[in-house]
Amino acid sequence: MRETRRRATAAEPTASSSFGLSQNAAVPSPSTSPLFQASRLYKRFGDNVVVDDLSFDIAPGECLGVIGPNGAGKTTTIRMCLGLTTPDRGEIRALDGLRMPGDARAIKAQLGVVSQFDTLDPDFSCAENLMVYGRYFGLKRSEIAPRIPRLLEFASLSHKADAKPVELSGGMRRRLSLARALVNDPRLLMLDEPTTGLDPQARHLMWERLQLLLQQGKSILLTTHFMDEAERLCSRLLVLDHGRKIAEGRPRDLIAEHLEPDVIEVYGNGALGLADSPLKRFAARVEVSGETVFFYTQDARSLMAELSGRSGLRTFHRPANLEDLFLKLTGRQIREDG
Repeated sequence: MRETRRRATAAEPTASSSFGLSQNAAVPSPSTSPLFQASRLYKRFGDNVVVDDLSFDIAPGECLGVIGPNGAGKTTTIRMCLGLTTPDRGEIRALDGLRMPGDARAIKAQLGVVSQFDTLDPDFSCAENLMVYGRYFGLKRSEIAPRIPRLLEFASLSHKADAKPVELSGGMRRRLSLARALVNDPRLLMLDEPTTGLDPQARHLMWERLQLLLQQGKSILLTTHFMDEAERLCSRLLVLDHGRKIAEGRPRDLIAEHLEPDVIEVYGNGALGLADSPLKRFAARVEVSGETVFFYTQDARSLMAELSGRSGLRTFHRPANLEDLFLKLTGRQIREDG
């Protein structure tokens, strides 16, 4: 009987595997109650309304993406969720009935944060950054020490344990920031543009790590300017503009709801003249950006046949994507604060 009990105990997930360090970590059973809920948030600075009547929730194991132009209110929303900025109106509930900002300390104990800008301590090594950050949560050194090698392995930084942040590449620093955000075994991660400035290889490695965390049942609130990142990682999206929610739903559902299925991009000699030509009848919508004409159509075959005999033109036929959705809902014009 003793041997049976010992084997059962050994099969249980370890504490370290629960914060993204083992591909065999147990995924929590689905819950109908939101892990995080923001209701009618409103914030203004002077005469500028930054967040206007914004509501959303995050389910356990879900990645909620927040996209929008610069100045749309994304970072202010994150700051209110973290208790760094107090909303003028509205309510934030999280993690089994706790409220922000009154229960900010208890909520933050269960959050992991990767901010838009690097906040690693330049005087400490990678391992020391993890140890010091864990101590901020009141964890004992004896609790943190076994997690450090696993966190470094998770971030593909085992060989850089003694290196300082200045010795790391941009991708390495972002992975170290993610590892640091996991040191307290959080239930919810808040990531503010976590892959900005990374090359494609570093971005893909970050995506791989975030997908692994989602598979293990972590919840993520993600702001991003990369539409391929949003479509790859997010189960649901909020589109913000001027502080208001202008669309919400699954990425593919939003594309199907707001866009024609086919896009033909035309550029080259004489392309701009096609925007107001008889070819318009083959498209539901025509847009011009720079030297490129975009034809949005329900069926691309007729338009492609018309374009095929025209010399000097180059065409690109593709399905509609999240970038098309973003531009349709928020416009192609560069904002003053962009």
